[in-house]
Amino acid sequence: MDTSTRRQATRTKLYEAAVTLIAEKGFSATTVDEIAERAGVAKGTVYYNFASKTELFEELLRHGVGLLTTSLQRAADETAALGGSRVDALDAMIRAGLGFIERYPSFTQLYVAELWRTNRAWQSTLMVVRQQVVAVVENVLREAVEQGELTEEIDVQLTAAALVGMVLVAALDWQAFQPERSLDDVHAALTRLFQGRLSRD
Repeated sequence: MDTSTRRQATRTKLYEAAVTLIAEKGFSATTVDEIAERAGVAKGTVYYNFASKTELFEELLRHGVGLLTTSLQRAADETAALGGSRVDALDAMIRAGLGFIERYPSFTQLYVAELWRTNRAWQSTLMVVRQQVVAVVENVLREAVEQGELTEEIDVQLTAAALVGMVLVAALDWQAFQPERSLDDVHAALTRLFQGRLSRD
């Protein structure tokens, strides 16, 4: 394993340790010592990779949201490659979002909680990474409107934010209060909601 690969593996362990601890205890109550211990590394390793706990948290946000953004984009691209519509792509992105949240529930819980706080040092970073996720959905929605799959009356920006919010909150509710449900079950419910088929009419 070369140096850059080894460093990335260490940073990933630190991300996973930090997100779990911060989700459990909160940012202020979590210490660098605890992050190092949970990750199985020396305290100095944390500071070698990140200048401070705040920088670690900012990079954690970028890392986690980057994974989510990549997952959504891949779902859209794979749908297009199979000849699917843009609405099909949006549905695939909903499923991809649910899959991400099932895999990283602590990160998702932390991300959603931080969205509502306005006094954090990393607020500007949070706004940037939030926009990255929403932009992926906006692009597909815009294409759907341009191709006549969706009405031009749609507010693309607000609808994209609403779809992302719907998936995040519904998935957290699923994980916390309805864990017996399968991903297929939750995806089917959100698909019906997204496609406006809640009633039989």
